[in-house]
Amino acid sequence: MTLTTEDFDYDLPHELIAQTPIEQRDASRLLVLDHETGEMQDKHFYDILDELNAGDAVVMNDSRVMPARIYGTKPETGGHIELLLLHNTEGDKWETLAKPAKKAPVGTTITFGDGQLTATVTEDLDHGGKMIEFHYDGIFMEILEALGEMPLPPYIKEKLDDPERYQTVYAKQVGSAAAPTAGLHWTKDLLKKAQDKGVKLVYLTLHVGLGTFRPVDEDNIEDHKMHSEFYQLTEEAAQTLREVRANGGRIIATGTTSIRTLETIGTKFNGEIKADSGWTDIFIKPGYQWQVVDAFITNFHLPKSTLVMLVAAFTGRETILNAYEHAIEERYRFFSFGDAMFIK
Repeated sequence: MTLTTEDFDYDLPHELIAQTPIEQRDASRLLVLDHETGEMQDKHFYDILDELNAGDAVVMNDSRVMPARIYGTKPETGGHIELLLLHNTEGDKWETLAKPAKKAPVGTTITFGDGQLTATVTEDLDHGGKMIEFHYDGIFMEILEALGEMPLPPYIKEKLDDPERYQTVYAKQVGSAAAPTAGLHWTKDLLKKAQDKGVKLVYLTLHVGLGTFRPVDEDNIEDHKMHSEFYQLTEEAAQTLREVRANGGRIIATGTTSIRTLETIGTKFNGEIKADSGWTDIFIKPGYQWQVVDAFITNFHLPKSTLVMLVAAFTGRETILNAYEHAIEERYRFFSFGDAMFIK
């Protein structure tokens, strides 16, 4: 049976879209779902310790979100242009989304701040984005820190008081245009308790890019093309995961970015876990044969998104939609600043 985008739709009351992070990260709610039986339990995230066993590995994405949204003007007209930086391609060239895009044809110059940063549009990209080349004196990331804003998703209308709340507590490698949000629930204290229980903590990197912002426009999900994102798994991390697997422990991914990295590597190396880095455009959807991940933590995702499709590839479509229906009835909070699921 061919699945359509509509098969992954659900009705979400607008007031359940979380606008601000909960005060205590690990006090968010946790829906525990057994993907084989469909059985559900309502818990809190700090109860995740009850779900983890000594010898398991929890895998986390240590990518850090850039202040990637910057506001500029066109010197010749005074017109305003907003840029969202997606990723650095080479030198000072960046793939971006521009708003309004039609006001930024190739050759356009944009200035930011008091002119310490300027940009030239060098190319139109096939996904509607723009290739930008920046010009500046000094260190680019320092200038970006001074001029840029945290790129919150468009469904969040509230201003974020503390930008660190849109970073995981273990965020380290700068390069994402959006947070790996399943990791926002972890606290340093909770991670230490997991480690004390005998759980291995493993970090990888996937820089979240355009794929997060792209809706699925095609009716047939097979026609959707994922955007590439950069990932890296070190030899030390790969070795730990091989040992966990060899000793009968589970590999538990925190978030869809960790899943996509691990499954990219597993698919590439026929189920083996090896150190690797590169670009992935893996699209995990129902029918996918899982290679590495045994269980995972994830948030509640947008209707008709590739992320709902990814989760459905593990649980089955009906099981995940039933779980979402339960979460809506129980008034869970949805999306980036919302509550979590543990799917085992």
